[in-house]
Amino acid sequence: MKFLPLVWRNLMRRKVRTIFTALSILVAFVLFGVLMGLRGAFTLGIELAGADRLVMIHKVSFIQPLPVAYQARIAATPGVTDVTHASWFGGIYQDERNSFAQMAVEPETFLEIYTEYVLPADQKKAWLADRTGAIVGRGLIEKFGWKIGDRIPLQATIWRKPDNSAWEFTIDGIYDSGKQGTDVNSMFFHYDYLNEARNEEVRDIVGWYTMRVGDPSRAADLANRIDAQFANSAAETKTSTEKAFVQAFANQIGDIGAIMIAILATVLFTILLVSGNTMAQSIRERTNELAVLKTLGFTDGHVLGLVLLESVLLAVVGGALGLGIAWLIILGGDPTGGLLPAFYLPARDVVIGVVLIVALGLVAGALPAWRAGQLKIVDALRRQG
Repeated sequence: MKFLPLVWRNLMRRKVRTIFTALSILVAFVLFGVLMGLRGAFTLGIELAGADRLVMIHKVSFIQPLPVAYQARIAATPGVTDVTHASWFGGIYQDERNSFAQMAVEPETFLEIYTEYVLPADQKKAWLADRTGAIVGRGLIEKFGWKIGDRIPLQATIWRKPDNSAWEFTIDGIYDSGKQGTDVNSMFFHYDYLNEARNEEVRDIVGWYTMRVGDPSRAADLANRIDAQFANSAAETKTSTEKAFVQAFANQIGDIGAIMIAILATVLFTILLVSGNTMAQSIRERTNELAVLKTLGFTDGHVLGLVLLESVLLAVVGGALGLGIAWLIILGGDPTGGLLPAFYLPARDVVIGVVLIVALGLVAGALPAWRAGQLKIVDALRRQG
């Protein structure tokens, strides 16, 4: 640490060059932080998916419904401990730009299986007793300024009433997240309300089933046994682990993770070249000074360490500021205005960012540091003579 003042003075010798290099690193890690936040939002639920949960959909397509009568047969299957169902609603609140997820569910079984949704006991009791009631995530409350007791009208795009009137819901509860990254921008309401009020020809169908299994290690075998029960029926099924289901759903818009990683790899490689060139140029300008240091007794290892420290310090200053700015941007909330159910920077990605910062500094300074360490005093003085 006693050499830090010397390293800092060397960095400040060419202030403009150092500042622009640090700014390049800063921009790269702002981009890193924001893209990792977006990646997490687009793949929301994959890592949060319960290991003990299976999801059943129609074998042909996710948009094809399943009979509500399947629930009893699923519940009777050995190995299944709980089962619930959900149906996508697709309503519009005031304006088409107000996009958020709304789902019709069985309140009791839904909350039993999805324990990550935290709801106060009194609000849960009110919701269970209110047929037209709904619970909404904390994010929607903050976005629209809603409160408990508000009546929310939604215009249907899929499930229309016979008289084509708006569906109205009372906000009975506000749920929060029990785990970071859980969606807090959705609305859940009673399936019975939807089923009874929609047209008769589309009653008694659901979107998908979610079930909890007693032994997660046998989930794949249980999924096959469940699907076998409905083979050759009018609505054949496809059951998979919740993680596989969420991954497949996310992949419908492309492999977001691969796209983000490709962009970041390109940016970081470019910054590596810029930083490496900066360090090489700085060492070339100080060849005679390095020779003097060696004359004064600095070993090859000391000189190599000083150059590496200089490179790492430059990367840490720029990278740390970049991650900090990215964190502030993400702290400001969803940049899409509500299209992302959750937008945050996972702690794992922060750690990865820190490792990348240090690695960038070490790799960028490795070759210049090695050359400086191998420098011969006589050759250096002759070159500058």
